[in-house]
Amino acid sequence: MSSQMIDVPTPDGTADAFLAIPDDGGSHPGVLLYMDAIGLRPVLREMAEQLSAHGYCVLVPNVFYRAGRAPVLEIPDLTNAESRETFISRVMPLLTEHTPQRAFSDAQAYLDFLTVRPEVRPGPVGAVGYCMGATLALRTAATHPGQVAAVAGFHPASLATDAPDSPHLLAPKVSAEVHFGIAEHDESMPPEAVARLSAALDAAGVRNTCEVYPGTVHGFTMADTAVFNQAGLDRHWDRLLDLLARTLTVG
Repeated sequence: MSSQMIDVPTPDGTADAFLAIPDDGGSHPGVLLYMDAIGLRPVLREMAEQLSAHGYCVLVPNVFYRAGRAPVLEIPDLTNAESRETFISRVMPLLTEHTPQRAFSDAQAYLDFLTVRPEVRPGPVGAVGYCMGATLALRTAATHPGQVAAVAGFHPASLATDAPDSPHLLAPKVSAEVHFGIAEHDESMPPEAVARLSAALDAAGVRNTCEVYPGTVHGFTMADTAVFNQAGLDRHWDRLLDLLARTLTVG
């Protein structure tokens, strides 16, 4: 496996991104991996490399590139719960600025860049996301239904709300198989929101699982934070690798 930081051209500038590819000279399915709100950092690069070792070409863009190259904000010791919460509050303006319109435009640029690389096999790709990245993965699948065959989102936030642009309303446009690994304790995805999300996907005929991971809180996959849960991370890998193996051709 080899990896590098690269630049991805977009309509609004240049997004710095991390690319991990199997180092065997062959071509492999592409996976677009969306970061959590904390941003592109070592733990996400490590996760991309781990996924690549299973036979995927993985692109992890800095979603906040309009505000600067990663790290856009200086990242404190996130294993301290108070520091993590303070940092998340500083990130919120960046989240607000990343509108659905920006997400749709960026998704096109990321997919265009990923799918023309010689290491990426022609055919469907996967979209994976963490926290806010789960929303971005779902939006990407909805706007590229013939191209995205798998969506996986872990500890997603606010996927089913009363807002007119709530992500769950995109379900009729999604043709991918979908898995959401939801934290058991997460104010942004309470049981009623999980039920609304699942109902929307079912009604649209989307093959899906909305699974609550026991004993977890929002952010549980991130090993560099105070909310990390090893059992939750392990379950995440089981579900993610199974999904990609079913929907993308590896070999």
